Amino acid sequence: MIRKIVHEVDFCVVGGGMAGLCAAIAAARKGAKTVLMQERPVLGGNASSEIRMWISGSAGKPGCRETGILEDIQLENLYYNPDKLWPVWDGVLWNAANREKNLELLLNCSCCDAEMDGSRIVSVTGWQMTSQQWHTVKAKLFADCSGDSVLAPLTGAAYRVGRESKYEFDENISEESADLKTMGNSCLIQARKLDHPVKFVSPPWALKLTAADLQNRRPNLQASGENFWYLELGGNRDTIGDAEAIRDDLLALAYGMWDYIKNSGEFDADCWQLDFLGFLPGKRESRRMVGDLLMNQNHITSGGRFEDTIAFGGWPLDDHDPDGFWHIGRPCVQVATPAPYGIPYRTLYSKNIDNLFFAGRNISMTHAAMSSTRVMATCAVIGQAAGTAAAIAVKYGLSPRGVYLERLNELQQTLLKDDCFLPFVDREISPLTASAALTASSHTGDLELLRNGIDRVNHIYGGTEQSASIPVGGYVQYAFDKPEELSELRMVFDSDLDRRTLPGDGVERSHSMRANTKPDSPTMIMPKTLVKSFRVDISTDDENFEPFFTEELNLCRLVRLPLGVKAKAVRLIPLAMWSDYGSAALFALDVY
Repeated sequence: MIRKIVHEVDFCVVGGGMAGLCAAIAAARKGAKTVLMQERPVLGGNASSEIRMWISGSAGKPGCRETGILEDIQLENLYYNPDKLWPVWDGVLWNAANREKNLELLLNCSCCDAEMDGSRIVSVTGWQMTSQQWHTVKAKLFADCSGDSVLAPLTGAAYRVGRESKYEFDENISEESADLKTMGNSCLIQARKLDHPVKFVSPPWALKLTAADLQNRRPNLQASGENFWYLELGGNRDTIGDAEAIRDDLLALAYGMWDYIKNSGEFDADCWQLDFLGFLPGKRESRRMVGDLLMNQNHITSGGRFEDTIAFGGWPLDDHDPDGFWHIGRPCVQVATPAPYGIPYRTLYSKNIDNLFFAGRNISMTHAAMSSTRVMATCAVIGQAAGTAAAIAVKYGLSPRGVYLERLNELQQTLLKDDCFLPFVDREISPLTASAALTASSHTGDLELLRNGIDRVNHIYGGTEQSASIPVGGYVQYAFDKPEELSELRMVFDSDLDRRTLPGDGVERSHSMRANTKPDSPTMIMPKTLVKSFRVDISTDDENFEPFFTEELNLCRLVRLPLGVKAKAVRLIPLAMWSDYGSAALFALDVY
């Protein structure tokens, strides 16, 4: 007998890529009972071990690394996975979700049905192939983070497919006429260099490539970032409906490429071995949902200044030709974008389904705009925004649109407090922080930077330093005129957002994960600028301090420490760094 299991929750997220993962974690952390339904056995989507695309975003631009939940995950990966092993990365992502008490994971569960009540979703149902069970999730709110927008055909949510005419939104990278073509899919390759020659015998069904086929697509095995992303097909077909046939063609192409590398004699590849070839294609584009605002190229190139900014981007307009590998010419056209540019909340919820959010590459964008926002770090911060909005909606009994109309400032301030960067939106300082006496045993830099609401160096703040440094073993403290009820201490440490190559460390910092592996591939390290251990002391009389909390192994840039005490002063003491640095840079110190 096939079991049918019903879950009743506040929020259901469909799709467990980086956007869905961050959306589910954000909502759960804010108290919303959440289910994350993911059709694969692992989380991460294109970033998982099944596909193996590293997470890209705005981090190549100074001061533009995506923070919040994504930075927590990336820092944990540096600690637990210094050799950039994909199975370990899967575990980091799984643990990020599994440890949240308000979050239930439904892995290997493919969403295939939805029940509607007018313009509201009542439930979604998925088939879990491992347990051979049907799972129906009834929720107040839903989020489609599936990439393919599976809830669009199931619920009647408005969506678009393909490329707009350049005249519809005056987008100069768009085509003369609208069509249904998209960017294609890729099956990625990874290689490993050995200390001895190895042979490769090509399967008979692999394509036989020639030197002419490799124009503008010449592999470079020595490059750490060579993952053969340009083995791309399917944009001139239906990337959903034709997915299986596209996959078969990609496999023939990928094996043919490796055969050419190994056996053509054109490459120094005798000691290189095929270490991974993905049978699950990574997808760039399919359906895009339609929200209250459809963001286009000009919104991005003009800087993306919106009153409802809830995330940011900075990747180029990166448009791949639908013909993919067989396109004559360069694989993609890239146009620089301002970094950071804002992304508005109105692109994250449906214009015609009352309780539907979306996050990831399927938000309300034109094809041209999506060519920039589709990268996974951008999708992750969008996901955190959607999950945070869902928790606010649950708290006040609002629809997604209702959050925009009634609780926009609360959404933005919550995201800022959770260490999300919102361009041109100021983080508000608590009255207790603003009125307290701020002192330190000794320091460099202006202590007032710790309570100016700016938590990073970025050009929109003039590119000036925004942190103060406290010596290891020294202290920085807030003191109050009278004993105050303290609920929380918020600290933002320096996790080296630009991941600078520090003198002598020789660490490969260009990508969050590794493609090709060589015997001398470097081991990753924690940022040398990050505080490793610290102590918080409390005083009830402003003179005698008692230890309140000690952290021996800090992996985080943002630390929010619950206090729940009445005190006259609170003191932070850096005890050790992840290096031999003698002082700790601190971007923010807030007390609530």
